[in-house]
Amino acid sequence: MKIQQNLNKIKSSLPPHVTLVAVSKTKPVSDLMEAYNAGQRIFGENKIQEMTEKWEQMPKDIQWHMIGHVQSNKVKYMIPYVSLIHGVDSLKLLKEINRLAVKWRKKVDCLLQIHIAEEDTKFGLDEKELNDLLSSEEFKTFENIRIVGLMGMATFTENQDQIKREFFHLKSIFDKHKQLTIDNCQLNTLSMGMSGDYQLAIECGSTMVRIGSSIFGSR
Repeated sequence: MKIQQNLNKIKSSLPPHVTLVAVSKTKPVSDLMEAYNAGQRIFGENKIQEMTEKWEQMPKDIQWHMIGHVQSNKVKYMIPYVSLIHGVDSLKLLKEINRLAVKWRKKVDCLLQIHIAEEDTKFGLDEKELNDLLSSEEFKTFENIRIVGLMGMATFTENQDQIKREFFHLKSIFDKHKQLTIDNCQLNTLSMGMSGDYQLAIECGSTMVRIGSSIFGSR
């Protein structure tokens, strides 16, 4: 019941335009089913193998979001069912997602990951790399992917001003690029904010938050 209470509390605090991704990595199917039975239909996993095992066991009206760093050689396992791939950070990875999406005759929605943190450990594109990717001729040939937004993670710090600065930086990049008219790129989702900073992220313009420990408890 605790998961249901946590979920209801968070959902009641979210504005209607903000999508909640319940980050369920490392949690057992029984925990996910408690959230499912409380009405949650979007789950985020960071390992393709674990996500695939859960997909096989759980109801098929769930939207599965891949929120971790994606290795090209693992993409094939999730293409049949994945709803949104969050951490796309290279043309090479997009090429592989598109190739497999063609094979499965489907379109796959993706978010491009932007590096906004001061830590070197976070993945992502800088603004120049983003511009180069979106303006490349090869990118325009990927007809089986849709870039629907951007995502980013702030520095892991107690400094709220720094986190706010990083979120606003991502929002400004998003605003700049959402005017683009490219067939396979229409930006409408800005995914930023996790358990510790999602309220601040929403203030800064986030439309999708990834919340795990505040729903399922610490790992």
